[in-house]
Amino acid sequence: MKPDRRTAAGGDIHKIRIDGLTAEGLGRTERDGRELLVYGAYPGEQVEVEIVHRGPRRLVGKLRRILEPVAGRRPSPCRKAAVCQGCPLIELHPESQLAAKKDLVLSALAEHGLHDLHLPDIVPAPRDFGYRTTAKLVIGRNRRGIVIGLYRRGSHDIVDISDCPLHHPLINRIARTVKDEIGRQKLPVWNPKQQRGLMRYLLVRVSPANRKALVTLVTDRRDFKRINPLVSWLRRRVPEVVAVHQNVNAGTGNVILGRETLRMAGARDLLDRLGDFSVHIGPTSFLQVNHDQAVRMYRQIADWLTPRPGEQALDLYCGIGGIAMHLAARGFSVTGVEVVPEAVGYAGRNAERNRLTHCRFLAGAAEKLLPHLLAQLPAGSPVTVNPPRSGCDPEVLDMLAGFRPRALVYMSCNPRTLARDLALLRQKGFRIDHLLAYDMFPQTAHVESLALLMPEPGGRRK
Repeated sequence: MKPDRRTAAGGDIHKIRIDGLTAEGLGRTERDGRELLVYGAYPGEQVEVEIVHRGPRRLVGKLRRILEPVAGRRPSPCRKAAVCQGCPLIELHPESQLAAKKDLVLSALAEHGLHDLHLPDIVPAPRDFGYRTTAKLVIGRNRRGIVIGLYRRGSHDIVDISDCPLHHPLINRIARTVKDEIGRQKLPVWNPKQQRGLMRYLLVRVSPANRKALVTLVTDRRDFKRINPLVSWLRRRVPEVVAVHQNVNAGTGNVILGRETLRMAGARDLLDRLGDFSVHIGPTSFLQVNHDQAVRMYRQIADWLTPRPGEQALDLYCGIGGIAMHLAARGFSVTGVEVVPEAVGYAGRNAERNRLTHCRFLAGAAEKLLPHLLAQLPAGSPVTVNPPRSGCDPEVLDMLAGFRPRALVYMSCNPRTLARDLALLRQKGFRIDHLLAYDMFPQTAHVESLALLMPEPGGRRK
């Protein structure tokens, strides 16, 4: 592959036209039979890139110059965007971001033969910045001192983002306070090369409605003597912190949380609101980081599944009960299934707190519990699924197809696995009546989707 020119240091510079975006939001094109990826370049643009990585199937280019920008490009609202690289769409105007995300969903559907599905425009988020209510930040050290942030793409260098514009402002206040105090107390931080160091990660969860926060400090050992002064200082400086927990992770890999979580000070969890509901959220609970959009999706699911008198519903991968509570409030008797026992406990507490007595929650893998549950459910009871990024287990889809609920709602955080599973369900006798996508993470390429499926009268397709 002959370069168009070379840098003074001998790097190869190429002029290329960007053809599309990857699911991660990187600009992509092909060069001599290999995929070429470029952060910060958008479809339709002609750019100059320096090749910084060569693999057998893939090249990685560093954006050097934009020769022909797209009409939707704007100056970056974040001074660290090019270094952090956590927000690949941040230099596009909001309307252009939504169009790009719609293309990503449609492309995923097309790869699985679902060209005929209609997707309305992406539902925009109420706020483009300050919407993230949860942050998982790496603690480290560089030549300038303590840093708290994210790993730079493709490296173990930490980019300090204690002033990230996507975070709720309270997250940034907490991050700056913890960073300053770790430096002042000279606490040892994790060194990935030496595989040791007390302070590893900072996890912050914020309740926007109550303006309170829960903080989890991930450390490589207990060491209460060294952690307690940091906890006390944090709660004095940021009184909105109502709880501080310590999670012990002595492992050497890149998994953030260990198995042991200890309450250091304050409450056992965070009290928050999801739309009309008051909810408890634990230090390791999963909940969508954009509350506004999550509530919109839960309400849409309930609107699609208007209950019949005395009807039961099944909510798979239920988490702390967000979907289940919205269904129960409309009159359903709901059974929720979740593999994480802690989440099941919180789901039960949340239903009880909101006086939703016709909910029950079971801990276990969906594919293991489904045979018994489907045998108990009245024929045709509606089902909702909200699986992880990997999508539904094939066994789950097969059992649901055999059960034939009158309506099946699929909530997805990954267009690729959504498209794969929708194609399978169509083959198994379902039609896709409605499809919606939501901008859950403005400035990034992530998009969440909802699909409403109904059983075809003739049963399974051949």
